Parts: sequence; C-alpha cells; structure tokens
Amino acid sequence: MRVFVTGASGWIGSATIDELLAAGHEVTGLARSDTSAAALKAKGVRVRRGDLDDLASIRAGAEAAEAVIHLANKHDWSNPANSAAAERAAVQAIGDTLVGTGRSFLLASGVAGLTLGRSAREDDVSPFHGPDSPRGGSENLALEFVGRGVHTVSLRFAPTVHGAGDHGFIATIAAVAREKGVSGYPAGGTNRWAAVHRSDAARLVALGLAKAPAGARLHAVAEDGILTRDIAEAIGRASGLPVTSIAPDDVQGHFGWIGTFFGMDLAATSTATRELLGWAPAGPTLIEDLDAGAYRARTPVTGLGASSTGAGPSHAGTNRDTRPCPSGLSKTAAGRRV
Repeated sequence: MRVFVTGASGWIGSATIDELLAAGHEVTGLARSDTSAAALKAKGVRVRRGDLDDLASIRAGAEAAEAVIHLANKHDWSNPANSAAAERAAVQAIGDTLVGTGRSFLLASGVAGLTLGRSAREDDVSPFHGPDSPRGGSENLALEFVGRGVHTVSLRFAPTVHGAGDHGFIATIAAVAREKGVSGYPAGGTNRWAAVHRSDAARLVALGLAKAPAGARLHAVAEDGILTRDIAEAIGRASGLPVTSIAPDDVQGHFGWIGTFFGMDLAATSTATRELLGWAPAGPTLIEDLDAGAYRARTPVTGLGASSTGAGPSHAGTNRDTRPCPSGLSKTAAGRRV
C-alpha cells in the first residue's frame, strides 16, 4: 500500500522505512532538509518536502496515502510547549484528513508517565489529555478519531530504543559518564527502564500496520525494566570508568537535563503486543549493546534546539532538537520518579 511516513529519516523512522519497503509498500517520507531528502531518495523512497509546521504538506501526504505513520516530533527542549502544540496540530491535521476513510493512522507515543509503582501495560489509558498536556495529548486525540472512521494505532516506544549509532538517552548518559570521569546512577539505582533494540522497534511498526486493530495500543518493549544501576555498570565497563551512586539531591547537578528521566521508573510490559502481533524481539539487549561498545565513544549532544536531519535520537523521528523525551513529557510534567 501507499504509506506516508513523518520522521522517515529519524532513528526509528529510517529502520521502519526498510521494513516497509521489504514488505512491498510504496513509501513517501516527509523531509525537512536536503540531507534527509537525499537519504530517503537513496533508499527508493518518494519525498514530500515539509516539516511539522507545514500542515498543508502533511495533509497532502496523508490525503495521497493509504496509511500514515507519524513518527516525527520536534523535541525542542528550549520550548516544550511549542513541541506539544506542533505535535497536536500535526495529529489533528492527519486525523481530519483521514476521517471516514477507514485508513490506518499509526503514531508514536511512549510508556513514560502512564503508571506509578508498576510496569505500564497496553490497557493503561494515557492520562494526558488536551493541548497543554505532554505531547499535546496526541495519543488520546488520535484515538478519538477511531469513532470517526480512522484506523488509529498507538505505538508506545520504550524510553530507550537502542543500537549502534543511537544518539539518544543512553548515548547522553554515557557522554555524561565520560565527561565526569565516573558512571553514575541515581540513588540506589533500583528504578527501571524498559528497552527495545531499534531493529525490533521497526519490525513492530511494520507488524502494527499489517495486523493491529483500530484503537490498539502497542508496546515496543523487549525488556520490561533494566535497573539503572545495571545500566551504569555496563557503561562503566565499556568506558573503563568507576561506578558510583549519585545522591538524589545531586542528580540534576551531575546529569543535567537527563537526570530528570534517569531518576524515573520507566518500566513496561509488552505481553499483549506480542500475543496480538506475533512479535518476538530478537535484537541485542541494552546491556549487550553497551558491552559491545555501541556507546563507547559517541559525541555528546549539546545545546538546546540543535539542528537535526531527523537521524538523531528521537526514538521516533526528531524535527529539531536531538534529545528525546521518553513519551513526549515536558520537563515540568516528568516528575514521576523513584
């Protein structure tokens, strides 16, 4: 089928494109820059120029497609309200375009902030509603279109979609360790992070397009919850650094912006997703990637609002800044910690 993909040249988007092409789909990707456009063309992907602020281009792409996969997000940490507004506007535009068509609309979301004190499940409804909520309440907005004849499917990604070449959360934490000369973990290191390898995440998206029913919430989670202490120890082994606990009051000062999320419990399960799709993650685990040196010498990302071609760490597709929030949470909303 004809599939329109936003964030097509991003970290997950570029791998998803490969899966879609292999399945015989005709893919059109939204490209903001010449670099992104060239990368997509080299893969045999049709290019539609535009970005998340170009709603006319997004509407046209959705109108011409038989399915839409929305993976892009600005992730502009200097202005999270702007990112949320752009996300909501894009979802609204796509949904409005697809009303009454029965066409598929898959959108990126996340598992962060869904629950307190336990692993998030697929049947956990997102608590984020309205334009002022994290990510503009885009998951709930998109799912509202199911009742209007749109085949909406939510793609909830783990906070780390890892692999060689990733510049996301784990790369940032590893960069902090190299800068500080010590691999730290918050407090006792007992909070957990769900994880999935990039290749498995991309396969899930393709399977979701092929098999998921309207209204489904899919969890791209291969590992339910890895202790942050274990993550720090693996970074320490790979980089030859000592490992230590960072006192709760010092987490922000030590880790900077990433400390907000490294101190959160972001565990989730994917049992229902595996049963529904027959999805069986087969890629390396996060610790295996760390031990293999996938994050040993990555260049740290600095500066808010850094330019990106979409191949940065947005675990879906980034439109501007190269640092993702695990589910589109703003810094002020990401307070659910251990």
